[in-house]
Amino acid sequence: IGADDSAALHLADTIAAGDGLCNAAVAAEIIAAGADVIAALEAHGVRFDRKADGSLSLGLEAAHSRHRIVHVDGDATGAGIMRALIAKVLATPSITVMENTRALRLIKQDGRVVGACLQNIGPVAARSVVLATGGIGALYKATTTPLGNLGQGAALAGRAGAVLADMEFVQFHPTALAVSAPRLPLVSEAVRGEGAELINDRGERFMADIPGRELAPRDVVARAIGSEIGQGRKVFLDARAALGAGFATRFPGIDALCRQHGIDPSRDPIPVRPATHYHMGGIKTDADGRSTIPGLWAVGEAACTGLHGANRLASNSLLEAAAMGLRAAHALVDEEVIGVRHLVPVSLPGDTDPEPVRRVVSSHLGLLRDEEGLRVAITTLLPLAESDDAAAVALVAAVAAYERCESRGSHARIDHPQKDAVARRRFHTFETAFAQAHEIIGPNRISRIAS
Repeated sequence: IGADDSAALHLADTIAAGDGLCNAAVAAEIIAAGADVIAALEAHGVRFDRKADGSLSLGLEAAHSRHRIVHVDGDATGAGIMRALIAKVLATPSITVMENTRALRLIKQDGRVVGACLQNIGPVAARSVVLATGGIGALYKATTTPLGNLGQGAALAGRAGAVLADMEFVQFHPTALAVSAPRLPLVSEAVRGEGAELINDRGERFMADIPGRELAPRDVVARAIGSEIGQGRKVFLDARAALGAGFATRFPGIDALCRQHGIDPSRDPIPVRPATHYHMGGIKTDADGRSTIPGLWAVGEAACTGLHGANRLASNSLLEAAAMGLRAAHALVDEEVIGVRHLVPVSLPGDTDPEPVRRVVSSHLGLLRDEEGLRVAITTLLPLAESDDAAAVALVAAVAAYERCESRGSHARIDHPQKDAVARRRFHTFETAFAQAHEIIGPNRISRIAS
């Protein structure tokens, strides 16, 4: 998009942030679609910020070598895209919207997904099922994500036998607003892109000697902030010199959030802390969104295409979600139509309390991990995982983290701080992960996973 930018430069930044685990071929295809994605979103009513001359206003975010990030209303890009697309969906007569429900289980016939069982509705037949359910952020106590993001997509796919990929890689956004709230507001990376600096309560700029400084990859910045907090110091994002009185104009949404908590960003440093923000892992798909099970597709954060590797480059998530949505839609047009004879009833999960899972995951699958903590997590989660979907998804992530005896991207093992010479991705089904969990904790009976 930018005059000094190219798809090759964007790809290089993506691969560098991904720390050796990106699928370069898939990444190249998604990144090449960037301009078309922006055009498609604008055609559907999204209004990206533009300069006085009509050109797109491009921002800089962490680990990007060029200004290439488009925004809506300064700091409300995701909300702006969702508003436009929801309005478009509701205005399209051929789309039936079922609200106040959720998918409980997928229905298979002859090895193929042919529908889903929906809460309060029952079984619904489908030529194909596309999961776009988001990630696992709400498995953690401190998160910027919706509190319903408990890994439902991974659970649905996993119970149906699909392969999951890169489940150990969870991104912590470095700068969530450090306030008391169930869901922590996000202080966008774009604020640091405008020159805001990270300081501790001594006034020290602790990122000054780290390559990339405040715009280092997210995993690096998050661990640096976590280290300061772990040593008993508070951390702040200081935008006073960089933006001052112009903060409210450039970032109206963040300014309003801060003021709700008594913070004036033009005068006060903003208190921040790391919080879970994105899951690089998910349902393994190809470059068109197909999972390993016929009839089942996944897009967005629920999917794992290999674009992000071990650590997502800032703002690549919206690009991937839109690009893969378009690719999946085009591929689905050519999908073979399979007749459904009848929908076989499936056993449905009951309601469970996510708090026990949150406590375990927050304690042992956080910014820093070790064998002892991961073993505790696996031992605690395994008895719950047979019937609790959140526990099952967390268990797969814990097993993958236990098996990865190195530190790479967002996965940091304090007992294995080195990086292996060869980067390898990890793939699991529920069956293989549950079996591995039993081996890790001892020679107990391997449970049969209900499907």
